[in-house]
Amino acid sequence: MLHWFRALLPKEERFFELFARHAQTVAQGAVALQGVLRGGDETPVFCQRVNQFENEADNITREVLTAVRRTFITPFDRGDIKNLITAMDDAIDQMQQTAKAVILFEVRSFEPLMREIGGLLVECATLVGRALPLLQSIGHNVGMLTAITEELTKLEGRVDDLHDIGLKELFLKHRNANAMDFIVGAEIYKHLEKVADRFDDVANEINSIVIEQV
Repeated sequence: MLHWFRALLPKEERFFELFARHAQTVAQGAVALQGVLRGGDETPVFCQRVNQFENEADNITREVLTAVRRTFITPFDRGDIKNLITAMDDAIDQMQQTAKAVILFEVRSFEPLMREIGGLLVECATLVGRALPLLQSIGHNVGMLTAITEELTKLEGRVDDLHDIGLKELFLKHRNANAMDFIVGAEIYKHLEKVADRFDDVANEINSIVIEQV
């Protein structure tokens, strides 16, 4: 009787499939954002791609939240699942906010440090994609998960440094020129820094799950 009851329970493995799909979408969004930061006539095209991937990520997030409500047995705490997928979704939301600012202010050229940050954000997305499958067997992957989250935190710190350096360079470049150019550049830097912050939030959520499960 117990066997039949357990057979009827919703399967928990679906969460990892959804995590993987979301992580792939976030990575695609990061690559599209990197394309935005290359500048040029194709900038609006890459902005549209960021928006497209953000919409896809939203749909997957809703699937995860629905699965949390409907699944009897989850792979780890329901609150942790919600927090993890929300942190991942917040990262691509901030990518979209960056793209929106670019479209709003009709920016077509970007500072070298902005492009460098774009590369670091792609690295962050790649690391998240590597980490999520390891959550299926946390006990065997504690060391690797810890190393990945530490690297994510380091990358976030590097983005913070580039943000500060970039703002200083913008100020020196535009202090005797058009103040609007500084304001627009600072806005883009702010959004890029927030993307890195959200990836650091993902690292913190992964660490929290590891601590609770080990």
